[in-house]
Amino acid sequence: MLVLGLESSCDETAAAVVEDGVRVRSDVISSQTEVHARFGGVVPELASRHHVLNVMPVLQSALDEASVTLDAIDAIAVTRGPGLVGALLVAVQVAKAIAYARRLPIVGVHHHEGHLSAVHLAGAGRASTDEEVAAHRAPSFAHLALLVSGGHTSLIEVRDHGDYRELGRTLDDAAGEAFDKVAKLLGLGYPGGAVIDRLARTGDIHFLKLPRPLPRKEDVNFSFSGMKTWMLNWVQQNGVPAEQKLADVCAAFQHAVVTSLVSKTREAVRQSSVQQVQLSGGVAANSHLRAELRKAGQEDGFEVFVPPPRRCTDNAAMIAAAGYHRLVRGERAPLDLRAEATLPLPSRGARESAA
Repeated sequence: MLVLGLESSCDETAAAVVEDGVRVRSDVISSQTEVHARFGGVVPELASRHHVLNVMPVLQSALDEASVTLDAIDAIAVTRGPGLVGALLVAVQVAKAIAYARRLPIVGVHHHEGHLSAVHLAGAGRASTDEEVAAHRAPSFAHLALLVSGGHTSLIEVRDHGDYRELGRTLDDAAGEAFDKVAKLLGLGYPGGAVIDRLARTGDIHFLKLPRPLPRKEDVNFSFSGMKTWMLNWVQQNGVPAEQKLADVCAAFQHAVVTSLVSKTREAVRQSSVQQVQLSGGVAANSHLRAELRKAGQEDGFEVFVPPPRRCTDNAAMIAAAGYHRLVRGERAPLDLRAEATLPLPSRGARESAA
C-alpha cells in the first residue's frame, strides 16, 4: 500500500510517500527556520502563510522523488493535531481536497503517534534501499517510548500501533523548549538545541551544578522550568560567557537535562518491566541524550532503539507510517476531518475522527 503523508503542524512543510508502513519512497521537508530565527521562535501566522506557499511544491517533489503520480497513491495520512491550528489546517485541507477529488481513503494522525512510528521506518535518508528494508529492526510490543520535543516530553507505554498509555510527562516546560530558551539567553540563536549540543562536546559537564527537579525516584514526571529559571539567574549575575566557558555552560546545562530524562526513563523501565525503549521526537537527535540512554540500556539490560536524526524531527514519512496501520485496521476519516490544536494520544479502541 502506498500512503501519501502530509505534515504541517508547526514550521516544517512535509510530504512523503511510504510503502507498507516501512519503506520510504520519498521524504521531502521544507523548513522555515530562517523565517522564524530573527524572532527567536515560531510565529504562528508566518508559519501558516509559508505552509500555504510551500505545500504544493513539496507535495509535487515527494511524488516526483517516489517516481509516482497521484494515480498510484492508495491512501492519504495527514497530521490533524496537536499543533498550531492555522498551520495544521493547510495540510488537512490539501489532504481532504485530494481525497475527495481522487476518491481516496484518508486518515487523521496524531502528531505524537507519528513520532512513535518513526522507529518503524527503514533507512536514514530520503528513501529506503532494499538492503535497509531487509535489515531493519523495530521494537516489539509492548515497549517504552521517551518522546522528547520542543513542545512535549513524555514517557509512553506503546502497547501496539495506535494503542498508547502515558506514564509520565512534563509538568511545565518541555525539554526542547528549555534548550531553545537557554540558547536564546546565551545568544546562540534559534533553534538552539543543535548549537548547544555542538558546543557541549568540548565542555565540562561539572562546570555548573544545576538543580535536579522532581528528585523522588518513583516519580516519572518531568520538570524543566526550574532549570531554565536557574540559568536565567546565572546569566543575569555572570553575563553571557564566551569561548571555552560558553562550551562549559552548554555542557553542564545539557547534561542536567539529559540526566533528568534518562533517570526518569530508567525508573519507568523498572516500573513497567519492559525490555525495549525507543527514543523519539526532535530532541532525540541530541547526541548526548542518545549516548547516555544507550549507556543506561547497557547497564540496566534494556535495548534502545533510536531513529536516525532525519526521522526524529518533524517529517511526513512518520505520519504516513502511522496512517498505514490505521488504514489496514479499516479506519477512515470523514471529509469534514478537523484540525485540532490539542488532542489526546489514542489508546486501545480510539479512532481518529472529526469529533
